[in-house]
Amino acid sequence: MKASRRYFLGTSAVLLGANLMDALTTPLWRWGAPAQLTTAAPDPSFPVTFVDVAESAGLTIPNIWGGVKSKKYLIEAKGSGLAFFDYDNDGWLDIFLTNGVRFGETYSKENAPTSHLYKNNRDGTFRDVTAASGLARTGWGVGVCVGDYDNDGWDDLFCTCWGHNLLFHNNGDGTFTDVTVKAGLWEERVRWGSGCSWLDYDRDGLLDLFVCNYVDLDLDSVPLPGQKSYCQWKSLPVACGPMGLPGGKNILYHNNGDGTFTDVSEKAGILKPGPRYSITSMVSDLDNDGWPDIYVAVDSQPSLYFRNKHDGTFEEIAMQTGCACSEDGRNQAGMGVAIGDYDCDGRFDIFKTNFENDTNNLYHNNKDGTFSDKVYAAGVARNLQHVNWGAGFVDCDNDGWSDIFYVAGHPYPEVENAGIGSFYKSPRFLFRNLGNGKFQDVSTQTGPGMTQPFSSRGCAFGDFDNDGNVDVLVLNMNDPPSLLRNENQSGHHWIKIKLLGTKCNRTAIGARIIVTVGDHIQMDEVRSGGSVMSQNDLRLHFGVGMAKQIDQIEVRWPTTGQREQFTKVEANQILTIREGEGIIKSQKVPAGAARRSG
Repeated sequence: MKASRRYFLGTSAVLLGANLMDALTTPLWRWGAPAQLTTAAPDPSFPVTFVDVAESAGLTIPNIWGGVKSKKYLIEAKGSGLAFFDYDNDGWLDIFLTNGVRFGETYSKENAPTSHLYKNNRDGTFRDVTAASGLARTGWGVGVCVGDYDNDGWDDLFCTCWGHNLLFHNNGDGTFTDVTVKAGLWEERVRWGSGCSWLDYDRDGLLDLFVCNYVDLDLDSVPLPGQKSYCQWKSLPVACGPMGLPGGKNILYHNNGDGTFTDVSEKAGILKPGPRYSITSMVSDLDNDGWPDIYVAVDSQPSLYFRNKHDGTFEEIAMQTGCACSEDGRNQAGMGVAIGDYDCDGRFDIFKTNFENDTNNLYHNNKDGTFSDKVYAAGVARNLQHVNWGAGFVDCDNDGWSDIFYVAGHPYPEVENAGIGSFYKSPRFLFRNLGNGKFQDVSTQTGPGMTQPFSSRGCAFGDFDNDGNVDVLVLNMNDPPSLLRNENQSGHHWIKIKLLGTKCNRTAIGARIIVTVGDHIQMDEVRSGGSVMSQNDLRLHFGVGMAKQIDQIEVRWPTTGQREQFTKVEANQILTIREGEGIIKSQKVPAGAARRSG
């Protein structure tokens, strides 16, 4: 019998032989505390409903992304991401939406589709402030990630594009300045940037930048739909690729500390695996050694796991560690990535979404440097008739166990009326964590916001109305976005934490929080990028069941490795913790006192 982590942590004789980092996840002060995390009695109908409030919230402008009925080129099919981020530091999540164009259409300055920035009005609605912000851009805006690269106290925005990527510096007054050229990030050549992530890979207190590139797409040399074998799907002529087209090369930029960056991709070992069809990156300390690693979901090829070697270089080890392919070694069409400790065993696991006729992956961290795909054992190997995209580990009912949420949508609208069993528009999917390593599909029980079909791509997770429930923002191809408000009736409590670095990067990307209630231990990290080419709320959210008090919150800061502990913390609060200074702000949210829109 394989003993649980809690058994090991409760047995001092075994603990002496345990991995040091695993031992340290349990605070000494509570080894003798036998209390259990309690939750409300399980509700077979699941106590969460998602309601799409996008229209009443003011999010009515549709996404524009290539042809509506057909797609001639691959760029039209892939779609893009979005972001939840607090650009004005008022404690309320704002929204950034990417956008594209359509081939063959001409636009005036007045009617051209652009990216959009929406300011949170703090009453459940948003105001479009794009024009004044300086973020309006027309073109193929693909991915987005957020981080304060110059440590000035304001989170900046990096946008990947098919064309030229863009770095927008946050001026702190509601406006942004395009500093791409000044920062050394401009390239004269056209590239197809996809996912991106800010990270401090060398732990010098400055955010570096990892950028995925998908396909080297030259429209003058790409065959038309149906002309080649890689331009068909189930005998339907469709946009060509990615197989048959040259893959892109990922990039790692080092922050020079003076507002500029240097491409260190070759020196750092990022180029060693060769070109790949990379879509989404996510950064996390997957081996618990205190250094950030990089995971990349790759389309139609093995995915990538860059292990940080602590000397400015990385080693790509996805294949040998078991998180590159399916359990039986097949290449998969990786799209989205989520990282979290779904079984609360002190190690981060990986969830990856894939294409139609294939399962997603649930790579369980084995604590020995390897992963095992538990997608079948966990009950998540379902809904194979959909193409899956943005995803997240998110505790929807605040019971202290991370659920799995993901969105779907086919890249080819041509399948809609072809009678081949494929769906262009799909519902959303939610798998409830049962707390025993298994999940239950509750997708159809969670309301109209989940069941209405769209062809979705990026999604982001965050509490936009600060009511203690995690909401979901979804980008829908050639439709307005969805804003899924979480109406959680469980009665469970929670804690939400915003971290501010002083010696580490100001955004605290890479910082880890460990939350202990009784013998239940959760952890998470501040991350940039993920889902599908998107950005989640940088605040970390933990459900704590029926507990009205958290026994201990521990923060582990990157760069210095300093640890700060806070004991007997009241639940249902939004805390701000500054490195070295402790809790500098607390906002209490009484249970049930949600700020609701419409």
